[in-house]
Parts: sequence; C-alpha cells; structure tokens
Amino acid sequence: MRLAQLITDNLEELLVEWEAFALSLLSPGQKMTSLALRDHATQILKAIAEDIESNQTDLEQAYKSKGFVPIADATRTAAMTHGALRYLAGFDLRQLAAEFRALRASVLHLWLKRGGDNGSAFYQMTRFNESIDQALAESIANYSDEVARSRDTFLAILGHDLRSPLTAIANSSLYLGSPGLLPAGEPLDAVRRINRSTAKMGSMIKDLLEYTRTRLGHAIPVSPRAGSMEQICRSALDEIRAVHPERIFRLETSGELEGRFDSERLQQVLSNLLNNAVQHGAPSEPITLRAYGEPDEITVQVRNHGRPIPASQLQVIFDPLVQVASASASDDADAADNLGLGLYICREIVTMHGGTMRAESSERGTVFSAHLPRGSAAAMQPASR
Repeated sequence: MRLAQLITDNLEELLVEWEAFALSLLSPGQKMTSLALRDHATQILKAIAEDIESNQTDLEQAYKSKGFVPIADATRTAAMTHGALRYLAGFDLRQLAAEFRALRASVLHLWLKRGGDNGSAFYQMTRFNESIDQALAESIANYSDEVARSRDTFLAILGHDLRSPLTAIANSSLYLGSPGLLPAGEPLDAVRRINRSTAKMGSMIKDLLEYTRTRLGHAIPVSPRAGSMEQICRSALDEIRAVHPERIFRLETSGELEGRFDSERLQQVLSNLLNNAVQHGAPSEPITLRAYGEPDEITVQVRNHGRPIPASQLQVIFDPLVQVASASASDDADAADNLGLGLYICREIVTMHGGTMRAESSERGTVFSAHLPRGSAAAMQPASR
C-alpha cells in the first residue's frame, strides 16, 4: 500500500492517536474538547498525503529540504492555523514540535505494520518526511508570529493601563493643590480617585512580578497556616469596596470554613477575581462572593452578571496574556484593557494549594470557582518547579 493511500484510508485511527497524545501534553487541570485536541489534524494529514503524491522536480525537492517553499501572503495553511491556535491554547514550542514528531512516528509505524510498499518505500518516506517538516516549519513560524504579536499587545496594554491611573493621580493632585477653587466634597472625590488609581497600579505591578517569577521557572511560594476562609473573604470584600464604593457586593457563606491556607495569597486570588467581576460585570448588577465548606474541600466562587464569555475563550481563560472584552465601556480608568495576568496568577496560587480553578459562563452569569483542599495538599506543594 502506498503511504499516501494509507494516510487517507486510516485517518480516524491516526486522529485518535493524535488526540490521545495532545491530551497527554495538557497541564494539570487544563481541559480541551476532542475537537480542539484534533485541531486541523485532518487537514494537515490530507495535505501531507496530497503533497507526497504530487509531482516534484529535483530542484523543487532541494528547495523544500532547505525550507524555501513559497506561500502566498493571503494563504493560511492548516499547519499555520494549527500553530496559532496551539499558542492560544497555551502549548509551548516543545509541545507543538512533539505533536508532529508523534504524528510522524504514528504514520510510519502503521505503514510498516501494514507491509509498506517495497517498490518505492524509500522515496515515499523521503517525501513524507519533507511534508511533515514543512508542516512543522509552517506551524512554528505562525506560532512565533503569535508570540511576537502577544508581546507587542502586552507592551501596548501595559503602557495604556499605567498611563490611565497616572493621569488620574496627576489630575487629582492638581485639584488638591488648589483647595480655594474646589466646591465642597471635591477633595474627597479626588482622594478616592487617587486611591483607586494607586490600587490599580499596585495590582498590575504585583501581577507582573508574579508572572515574571513563573516564567523564570519558579512557582509562586505559599505558606499555609491555620485560618478562616470566611475571614479571607471579608478582607477581600473590604478591600474591593474601598476601591469601588459604587458597586454592590454580597457575601454568602455556609459549612465549615476553617483550614490551612496562605491567607495573603488567597486574598490576592479573591481580589483578582473580584476586580475581574467589576471590570466585566454589568455595573447595575451585584457581585456575589460565596464560600462553602465540604468534608474534604472548601469552594470559593465569584459570580457576576454581564456578557457571557465565549466557549473558545473559556478554554484558555486562565492562560497568561488572554484578554476578554468588558461587558460595558466607560471613561473610567478601570475600563481600560487589562494585562491578562490576573486569572493566570489565580490559577497558579490555587494550584500551589493543591486545588483547581474553573470558569463557567452563560446568560445567567459568569462564575469563577476555586476548589481548595482543607490543608494537607497545600503543605506538600513544592516551593519551585
């Protein structure tokens, strides 16, 4: 059997192996649908089978072996799209390359098991390897383009987000510097704007430091001690109410909420989730913080009402540098685009406590949940990874 025919006749078997291998690459707690795991694999395999059977001169083969395969500017191959989507799904370059390495092994193993084609086996394997290498090169090139685009977007958002609170602080300082020109009550409003802006900048800087730490290969450190999740929730609510007195916040608690936690880190998680709810939730709707205890774990949830998050974004919502459009726009500094680090930091801290983060979104509201063991798992987490 010719290699191209084997690929087209056994697509489903090859896709099952592709999906299983892609699933093995996911980090703990990460979930992807079968469709997402198989992303463009069918089109990639069909393109490879077609390329193997196409006519190719010696000069064309020499050019392809050196990576000189012209692709029209408006053309986006299946392999290119796959590279971009794997980046959005949180795969790194090693995982992306591993997928193609595994695909190569799966196809050749199946072909040899079925008897191969002794008449031109070497030629077909050469053409197949060329096609796999070309697909891998296209995927990596587009993946790299997405990395560069994200970096540029990150820097643009960082500059915008830092400029907005700095402008608010500067303007408020001018107001406070001219007390004789201000009506009654205006100084207090200016102080609130300064407090809100400094809190926003402090949160951004803290997230940047935590993100840099994780990218350098170090986990976010946690120091679990006996504590009360209810007290952690109340502290987080006090903090968010001071910054956003115009919003409505509710606290619901039930069950046993004592355990071993790093209270400061978990308050950071709740602050990020509550700030996220303020930014993306409908301003007229309340934001609910709920904590309930079960025999083995404590669950904390933040719910807001607003525009549902699309399923495609929910899949990568906890990855770094992912931005979701706000439910409403305003002239306030808080309406600016965010860095896309807050939810990533939340997941990292919860993971270091031995827990998991989940996100659900529908017309009834958006809920972010942190599921935390009562303490034994947290104490066993390593300080770095």
